[in-house]
Amino acid sequence: MSVARRRAVVSTVRQFIKEPELKKMYLAGPDVFAREPQAIGARKKEICLRFGLLGIFPMDLVALDKSLPKIEQGLYIYDIMERTMRECDGIIVNMTPLHGPSMDVGSAFEMGFMKALDKPLFAYSNSDTIFAERVVRFWNGKVTTRPDGMREGGDQMALEEFDMVDNLMLDGSVRRSTNVFTLSEISADERYVSLMNFEACVAEAARWFSAQG
Repeated sequence: MSVARRRAVVSTVRQFIKEPELKKMYLAGPDVFAREPQAIGARKKEICLRFGLLGIFPMDLVALDKSLPKIEQGLYIYDIMERTMRECDGIIVNMTPLHGPSMDVGSAFEMGFMKALDKPLFAYSNSDTIFAERVVRFWNGKVTTRPDGMREGGDQMALEEFDMVDNLMLDGSVRRSTNVFTLSEISADERYVSLMNFEACVAEAARWFSAQG
C-alpha cells in the first residue's frame, strides 16, 4: 500500500470512530451479505449503545469507487477493515453458518486477526448444533465410518468432532479469550435477521468489560 493510500485509510477510520470513551466493538459476521445490511447494522449499533458500547459496522466505513477494477475495490475494503480492527477494542462475531456447515470465512479471519492483537473476542450463533452434526447434515447423512472409528464425508475427508461450535481453532479462540458464547437455534427464515443472540452477547460483553475495571 502506498503512503498516500495508507494515510487516506487511517483518516477515514479515525474520522468515523469519534467516541473514545466507549469501548469500540468491531461487528463481524455475514450480515453485510444480507438483503438489507444497513438496517441490520443500525439495529446492532443501537443495541450496543444501550449497553454502553460503540458498535462499528464494517459497511458504514466503505464508499466504493465502482470505476476501479474489482480487485482494487476488494483491496480497498480489506485495507479499511484491517485498520478499523486495529482501532477497535474488541470484536463481536456472528458465527452463524453461511453457505454450508461453517461460519463466514472472512469473519473467521477477522477473529484470528483480533486474537493475534490480543483483543477480546465475543461470539454468538443462531445455530446451537455442534459443528460435526452440521457437517453430517451437509452430506445429507451420507457419512461413513473408517476402521479407526473416525467418520468421513462424501469427499473422503474426516469430520472434526470435538463438540464445538465450529472448527476448533475458531471455537477455541473465543474460549481462550473471554469464553463468551451465546447460542440458540433460530428458525431458517429468521436465521440471518434475528438479533436475540446478538443482544445477549452484547450484554455479556458489557459485563465482561465492567469486570475488567
